[in-house]
Amino acid sequence: MQYAKITGWGKCLPPASISNDELSQIVDTNDEWIRTRSGIRSRRISHVDTATLATVAAKRAIDCAGIDPTGIDLVLLATCTPSTMVANTASQVQHDIGATNAAACDANAACSGFLYALQMATAQIQAGMIKKAVVIAAERMSWHLNWARRDSAVLFGDGAGAVVLEASNEPAGLLAAKTGCDSGDRGILHISNCGTNTDRYQPLGPSEIHFEGREIFKRAVKGMSEACDDVLRQAKLELADIDLLVPHQANLRIIQAIQHRLDLPDDKVMVNIDQYGNTSAATIAIALCEAVERGLIQPHANIMSAAFGAGLTWAAAYIRWGERVTPVRQSQAELPPCDKTGLELVMPAVKACQGG
Repeated sequence: MQYAKITGWGKCLPPASISNDELSQIVDTNDEWIRTRSGIRSRRISHVDTATLATVAAKRAIDCAGIDPTGIDLVLLATCTPSTMVANTASQVQHDIGATNAAACDANAACSGFLYALQMATAQIQAGMIKKAVVIAAERMSWHLNWARRDSAVLFGDGAGAVVLEASNEPAGLLAAKTGCDSGDRGILHISNCGTNTDRYQPLGPSEIHFEGREIFKRAVKGMSEACDDVLRQAKLELADIDLLVPHQANLRIIQAIQHRLDLPDDKVMVNIDQYGNTSAATIAIALCEAVERGLIQPHANIMSAAFGAGLTWAAAYIRWGERVTPVRQSQAELPPCDKTGLELVMPAVKACQGG
């Protein structure tokens, strides 16, 4: 049987950030209000588009794997904030990383996107259709924020993460998964004024993220927990077999609720929402990379991951890590320099949202 082993990993986080205290200068909120409700202390703001974030993360993953990009068969980008819809953003990334022989495709399952894309690429490798894939999750969520609404303005940030998958006889990579969609309630989380269901001949105003926090919380905890139970049954694993939980970083209280339901100690749960906020599809990809960097992922580790997003999509996955936890080669890929602070980057949007 063919497996899709993770052989490379890389992340890209914009250098500019906005702390809770800084955010209180532009929206009616404060550090305590944000931290107690979300666990977030800061978030990154990108000075480049989604394709550029994705490209740097992919290049770092490719260098980590030590492979030639011309040998990649598939570039699969999970995003709900693409740089362009037509042509797809993955094609720009394919060009920029030099994966000249690869197919290129965007996938949108919002916050569940990385796990959806990982399952898609893994299935192609297992079927023998391709040998190597780079799976990327990249988001520029700050582009859609209404900076006059504290319920959404405080939650989201920008970033990207990527993994390289290679066909292997070793039982490693994504070994079990469960994906689904609770579409009956899809309206409780959406971006308005964005899509062909709008009247393009009428003034619509800017796009904007809308969500119902309490309803999302209930559905997220239930959906992710039940999906994890399903994956454990598929993999014939017990909770004691799991070395690390890497959940979607949407809200610290959601993470803690899932941790409680799965009865996992703190040292078996990867959390970085305090630094980056909710980067949608990119959260799990970034968290995987940081878990390796922190030494939380050791050779042959059993990793459980779960996500919940707009749609309302949900997913869970069991990933078995391979032998290697260090890069084959160090990457030189970097973002272009940024000469502005996070507040300076968002100020034009802030003024527009506040009617200035």
